[in-house]
Amino acid sequence: MNVRRSVLAPVAVVAVAVLTGGWLLQQGVDRTENLYVQVRLLQEVVDHVESSFVDEVDRNTLYNSAIEGIVEDLEDPHSSFLAASEYETLRIRTEGDYGGVGLEVTERNGWVTVVNPIPGTPGARAGLRSGDQFYEIEGMLADTMTTDHAVDLLRGAPGSPVEVKMLRPGVEEPIPFTLVRAVIRLRAVPFAMMLDDEIGYVPFRSVRESSTSEIRVAVDSLREEGMVRLILDLRGNPGGLLDESISISDLFLDAGLGIAETRGRDPRQSATYSASGPDRYPGMPVAVLVNGSSASASEIIAGALQDHDRAVVVGESTFGKGSVQTPFLLSGGNVLKLTTAKWYTPLGRSIHKESGELFDVGDNARLAVSGQITMAEDLESRPTYTSPGGRTIYGGGGISPDVFVSPEVLSIEQENSVRGIYQHAGQFTEAVFNFAVAYLGDHPDLEVGFSLGRADLQAFYEGLPEWSADVGRDDFVGAEPFVRFHLEREIALQAWGEAGEFQQGLRIDLQLLRAQELLRDVDSVDALMATLATLASDGS
Repeated sequence: MNVRRSVLAPVAVVAVAVLTGGWLLQQGVDRTENLYVQVRLLQEVVDHVESSFVDEVDRNTLYNSAIEGIVEDLEDPHSSFLAASEYETLRIRTEGDYGGVGLEVTERNGWVTVVNPIPGTPGARAGLRSGDQFYEIEGMLADTMTTDHAVDLLRGAPGSPVEVKMLRPGVEEPIPFTLVRAVIRLRAVPFAMMLDDEIGYVPFRSVRESSTSEIRVAVDSLREEGMVRLILDLRGNPGGLLDESISISDLFLDAGLGIAETRGRDPRQSATYSASGPDRYPGMPVAVLVNGSSASASEIIAGALQDHDRAVVVGESTFGKGSVQTPFLLSGGNVLKLTTAKWYTPLGRSIHKESGELFDVGDNARLAVSGQITMAEDLESRPTYTSPGGRTIYGGGGISPDVFVSPEVLSIEQENSVRGIYQHAGQFTEAVFNFAVAYLGDHPDLEVGFSLGRADLQAFYEGLPEWSADVGRDDFVGAEPFVRFHLEREIALQAWGEAGEFQQGLRIDLQLLRAQELLRDVDSVDALMATLATLASDGS
C-alpha cells in the first residue's frame, strides 16, 4: 500500500515574522499585492479599534474575529479555526484515549448527570451509575457547574485521584467516591454479536486510530463463533482518519485494488491508495449499512467495497463529504483545520456535496420513528459508473446504496405532533431520561424485548412537568410511536448499554432486517452480486 497519511496529522506552520519598525517600500510596488502592507493594515485597524472605539474591546477578540472572518470567507463548512481546547476534544475523538474516569455526562435537571459509565473504567468500577448527579468535584460545588467545566475537572493524568460527591435518587446525603483516573480508550466498535447461527453484526461508530484493530478483532471473534456472513453497520459513523479508512478497506480487498485517491491543489496533498495485502476474509458475503449520517472516512470504506463488487450497500444515501481536511498547528496550541483535497472512489467517483447541498432536505423529506430525517432516492441527475461486475453505481450526492431501504416513517399527522414536541426538545429528552431511570428502579427484572404498555405511556404523560401543557396532550398522544421509541431505547440503553439498546430495536430496524434477508441464502460474494443483479432486473 502507498504511504498512508492521516487527515488529522499535525503539520507545522512557519510563522511569518512581521517587522514593527520602519517600512521601506519600493516606489511603485502595488500596495494590495504586498504582504507586509496587508499585515500592517490589519495591525493598524486593530490598534485604532482597541484604543478609540467608543466601547472597550479586547484585542484578542479582535484578532480571533479576523481569523474567523478569513475562514468564513472560504465558504467551506469543513474548514475551521480551533482553539487549543477544541483541538484536544477533536484529538480525543479521533485518537480515542485520554486520562479520565470513563463517564458519559450531560446536563439534566440543572445538574451534571451521569448518562452512562463506560464498562471497565474507574467510574464503572467505583459503582457510579446512570442517573447519579455530581454534587461536588474536587471540593467545588457542582450546582452551577457546566458540563464542560465538570469534564475538565474529571480529566487528568492517569493514576491521579479525583474526589467527587454524588447525588443519587432515594439517597438523602451525597455519596463520596474517590476515582483514580486511567487511560480511557473510546471504542470504535462498542460490541459485536451473532444475529443467528451464520450472520454476524459489527457496529462501527467512528474512524479513529484503533479502528482497524477493533474491526479485525471483532470480525475474527465472530468467525470463531461460526460467522460466514457479515453485516458492517456504518450508520451514524461521521468518519475520522483517512489512513484508518484505507486500512479498514484493505481488510476486505485483494492486494493492488484501489481504495481511494486524493486530489489537491498542492501536489503534496494528492495521493493514490491501494490495498497492500490479500483479502483477510475471502469469499465472505458482506452487507454494509449506511444512512444520511454516514460521512467522510466511512464513505471511503463503503465506496471502495461497492466499487469492487465486494459488498452490498443497504440503507439510504450517505452524507456526501468527499473532502479531506488537514490540521495545521499554530502558535499557542491553536489549530487551523483546512480542506486541502477532495477524494475519489476507485472508479473515480466524487460523492462530494457542495456546502449549499449539504443540508437541503428538499420536499420529499419524511420523519422516521426515531425522529431522523429520511428522503427518497433521486438518481436521475447523478452521474453513473459501471462496476467490474457490470453493476450501475452512482456518483455525486453521497454513496447511493445498492438496495434503498427507508426506516419506518411517521404519518403526516404524527409528524405534526412530533414537531410540537420539538419545541421543547431538551425538556422532552430530560423527561425521557428521568422516566427511564425510574422505570428501571421499578422493574429490576426487565429483559430485552420488553414493550411498554399504555399504562406505562400514561404514567409518562402524567409525570411530565408544567412545560408539557404548552405542547398539548394531543401532540403526545399523536406522537405515540415516536415517544414509545425513545422511551424504550433509553430504558434499554440504561439497562444493558449499547448492545442491549440495539437488540431492543431489532424488530423495527427495517434496514438491518433487509440486509439479513439479502445475506441469508447466499454462500459467496458472487452469489450476493447475482442476487443484486436479479433485484435490478426485477426493478425491486
